[in-house]
Amino acid sequence: MNKAYNPVWARNEALQAAAHRWNRRGLLPLPQLQAIREAYPLGYYRPNIYLRILLFLLTVLGYVAAAGIIAVSAYELFDAVVPWEEQAKIGVVALLAAFAGQFVLYGTIKSSRTYRAGSDQALLYFSLGFAGTALYCFVLALFPLSIDLFALASPYLALWLVPVLALLLWATARFGDALVAALAYVVALLLLANALLQFGAGRLLLPFAIMALAAGLYRLVCYLAARSDYWYYRTCFMALEVLALATFYLGGNYLIVREGNAAIGGLLVSAPIPFAPVFYLLTALIPLFYLYYGLRRYRRVWVLTGLATLAFSGYTLRFYHSVLPPALASALLGAALIGLMAAALRYLRTPRHGLTTAPDNEAGERPGLNLEALIVAQTAHAPQAPEPGLQFGGGQSGGGGAQGQY
Repeated sequence: MNKAYNPVWARNEALQAAAHRWNRRGLLPLPQLQAIREAYPLGYYRPNIYLRILLFLLTVLGYVAAAGIIAVSAYELFDAVVPWEEQAKIGVVALLAAFAGQFVLYGTIKSSRTYRAGSDQALLYFSLGFAGTALYCFVLALFPLSIDLFALASPYLALWLVPVLALLLWATARFGDALVAALAYVVALLLLANALLQFGAGRLLLPFAIMALAAGLYRLVCYLAARSDYWYYRTCFMALEVLALATFYLGGNYLIVREGNAAIGGLLVSAPIPFAPVFYLLTALIPLFYLYYGLRRYRRVWVLTGLATLAFSGYTLRFYHSVLPPALASALLGAALIGLMAAALRYLRTPRHGLTTAPDNEAGERPGLNLEALIVAQTAHAPQAPEPGLQFGGGQSGGGGAQGQY
C-alpha cells in the first residue's frame, strides 16, 4: 500500500538520531556526523513540541469550524431535497467532513512536507473520528429500533466495529501512526469480547481469548518488524508490543477478571470466579516471566513492563487480602523499592552478568540500522582533523622544507 509520508524520512530520522547518540558518547567525530547529515537529510517540516501542540489545537479549531459550516450547508440542502432520517443526515455530514479532512491532510503533506508536525496529526485523528461517527449513524439508520449499540454484549455492535477496524487498519498502513494502531487493537479486543459474549460460555473463555489475541499480536509484530519498512512503522510496533504485553497480563490478572466479570454481569459486588487458583497463579508468574525474559534477552520493554505488572500484582493481592494499613504498607514498600534501586545501581555500576547501568545502545535495537557500515560507506571522504605534530608541505619545487619550513 502506498504510504502517505515519504518512507525515506523515517529512516533518515533514525539514522541521524543514532549518529547524534554516537557523537554525544564520543564514538563519532563531528566531521563524520556532518557527513551523515548531508548524506541522509531530513526533508520534512516538524517544529518543536510546543509549536506542534499549538498547531494541533489551531488545526482542531479550524477543522471543527469548517465542519460546522459543512453541516449547516448540508442540512439546508437535505431539508429542501432529500427527506432522510435524522441519523442518515448526520452520517452524511460527518462523512463529508471526513473526506474534506483527508483531502486537506494529503494536500498539507504534499505542499508543506509536514511529518507528524501537529497539524497533520489533528487532521488525521479528527477525520477518522468523523468517519467513525458517520458509520455509527448509518448503523442506527439501518436499524431504526431503539438499540443500545454501545453495550458490549449487543449483537449490533459488530456492525459498527468491523468497518471501524477496517478503517483504522487502513489508516495505520497509510500513516504509520502509533495512536491509530493502538485504537485498532482496542477495537479488535472489543470485537473479540462482543463475539464471545453472544454465547453462554463466552464469559468464561474471554480472559483466555484475550491472552491468546495478545500473544498472536506480539508474534505478528515480531514478524512485521523484519520488513524493510520497519522504520516507517517503528512507533506502531513499539506501541503494539507494549499493549500486547499489558493485555496478556491483564487477561490473566485475578482482579481484572473478577471485577470485569462482575461488571459484565451487572453485579454491584464481585463474587469469586471459576478457576480462581489459575488466575492467582498467572497474576504471580507472568510479571516474573517478563522480568526473566527481559533480563535474559536484554529487552528494556519487557523489564519495564514486568516491573509495572509486578506492582499491579502486589496491588491485586492487597485489594483482596489486607495485611497492613494502606499508609504503613505504602511506606514500607516505597522504602524497600528505594533501597533495592540504590543497591542495584551500585552493584551494576560495573557491568555484571551482561547488565549495566550505562545508557543502552538504542541504535543497536534493530539489526537493520547498521550505522558502522553506513559510516564506512558514506563518510570515508569526510575530512579528518589534523593530528598534532609536524606539518609538512609548502615547498615550491623540492617538497617539504624547500622554503626552510617544516
